[in-house]
Amino acid sequence: MGKIIIAGIGPGSQEDITPAVLEAVRQADAIVGYKYYFQFIEPYIKEHCECIDTGMKKERERAEQAFDLAEQDKTVVVISSGDAGIYGMAPLIYEMRKQRGTDIEICSLPGISAFQKAASLLGAPIGHDMCIISLSDLMTPWETIERRIKAAATADFVTAVYNPKSHERYWQLYRLQELFLQEHSGDTPVGYVRQAGREEQEVKVTTLAQFNPEDIDMFTVILIGNSQSYISDGKIITPRGYYGNPERGDRSQEKPGQLIMIQSFRTIAGELRKDYPLDHQWALLHAIHTTADFEMEDILYTDPGAVETLYNKIKDGTLRTIITDVTMVTSGIRKGALQRLGIEAKCYLSDPRVAELASSYGITRTQAGIRLAVEEHPDALFTFGNAPTALMELCDLIRKGKARPAGIIAAPVGFVHVKESKHMVKPFKDIPKIIVEGRKGGSNLAATLCNAVLTFDDAALLKPGRDL
Repeated sequence: MGKIIIAGIGPGSQEDITPAVLEAVRQADAIVGYKYYFQFIEPYIKEHCECIDTGMKKERERAEQAFDLAEQDKTVVVISSGDAGIYGMAPLIYEMRKQRGTDIEICSLPGISAFQKAASLLGAPIGHDMCIISLSDLMTPWETIERRIKAAATADFVTAVYNPKSHERYWQLYRLQELFLQEHSGDTPVGYVRQAGREEQEVKVTTLAQFNPEDIDMFTVILIGNSQSYISDGKIITPRGYYGNPERGDRSQEKPGQLIMIQSFRTIAGELRKDYPLDHQWALLHAIHTTADFEMEDILYTDPGAVETLYNKIKDGTLRTIITDVTMVTSGIRKGALQRLGIEAKCYLSDPRVAELASSYGITRTQAGIRLAVEEHPDALFTFGNAPTALMELCDLIRKGKARPAGIIAAPVGFVHVKESKHMVKPFKDIPKIIVEGRKGGSNLAATLCNAVLTFDDAALLKPGRDL
């Protein structure tokens, strides 16, 4: 009785064929395979070896011929491109042996898969957990393929895409890109290799947002990075965790709390009703994350570019102080971010001058605190999460020319003068403003909106929480 050797001949170049496969080819009495692949092994085929080549979509016929030859006491090599166990002939051969009820010996020799060859040409994109998805729906329903795409994107796998496109399958790759963009930032690295290892080889590195499915054909393998992947010197790197990520501010080793926050932000972003400008979305994600209230989509107001403008003032040194109406807001502003950026957050309620000033003028203690703050820091970022009277006091001082805030975060909460205090802020067109409209607000909400400003450089990557 003969035997069948299932051999992966690699992606397409002779130097990528393993010695074990070459030896099997040299010893074969018969070789069965798709006719295109014989060109890669022709120099190693012995004289008088029977070569049986067929066209595409003839896998069952090739398998049956292999068994027929093996039953004639021949050693038969069945060749597949890449690795025969990955979308290759190996599963079919093993299934057919069971179906035929034969005891013919079968062995499988691994080969370099197309995704491995592509990865080596693209740099180091599969340095962490990965999966492979075929977009061919010839034998797998599209509904199943789409579930797998969603799972891969949600689980943050590095993903290799096989059979991405054909003459008939023109839209599936667009759908994959759409699904990945729901879970990943647009700058997620994407690499693709056409005709890997062959003379026609083409290698391209781009991003998920810039990726154009029209550049792809059936001879192309695509690799999509995970949230840690980055592009450096034209190569894709997915860190394993030994070092920080220099392209992303050494953020490849997130703490558990940050990982949870990143996942939460991705979930929220996927459930937003529409697309928003980046800086508004960044504030919105923080607000919803803190409150679990999607009504924030309707009530969070930001001046165009307000978050980015305030962040840039911090970066250029013109904004050095954050003033809050109550100490709970100050406590909620991330100390790591303040220290990293050289910013001071202050609340004047505990200042011994406040009680005397409030008593003398018959005003609230929070109003008195804002008066003192304006005297010492008229150009601060003023943040309100509790007291509408304090916000109204600031508006009065602005109109009198005594205060010229770098920005205002208006999120007082309650039932008396709350709505009115927020209306009073809006006419100041030259001051960047973030406002939680209506009765809702609170110290935690005001603090998280401050944090959104302090971390705006993380917005494009959708990676919150580095200062946790």
